[in-house]
Amino acid sequence: MAFKSLLIFAVVLSILCMAAAGGLDGGWEPIKNPNDPTVVEIAKFAVAENNKKYKAALVLVSVERGETRVAAGTQYQLVLSIKDSAAARWPPIKYLALVWDKPQEKLRKLIRFYQITN
Repeated sequence: MAFKSLLIFAVVLSILCMAAAGGLDGGWEPIKNPNDPTVVEIAKFAVAENNKKYKAALVLVSVERGETRVAAGTQYQLVLSIKDSAAARWPPIKYLALVWDKPQEKLRKLIRFYQITN
């Protein structure tokens, strides 16, 4: 009986240690403040990376909403309001950006960036 208890304790302790070290992926959590400076920085990064890749001239208007999750760093899934500076008279267009950020390794990568209808 003591061995079973010790084994269960060891398994639970291992799971807790992995979670604390970021070894377990979390679910998506809503971003409470889309105007948070870190969120805006991530959004600007996404737009800049897209502009570099496609030689575009998109400009961030605002972060509408977003979610984050822990996945070997932090993933940001953001809905952005964006204008094309070449067509400034048009209303902003919504885009979805997925960015993976790993600040401890100074690594940030744009995973997805595409226009959406909502």
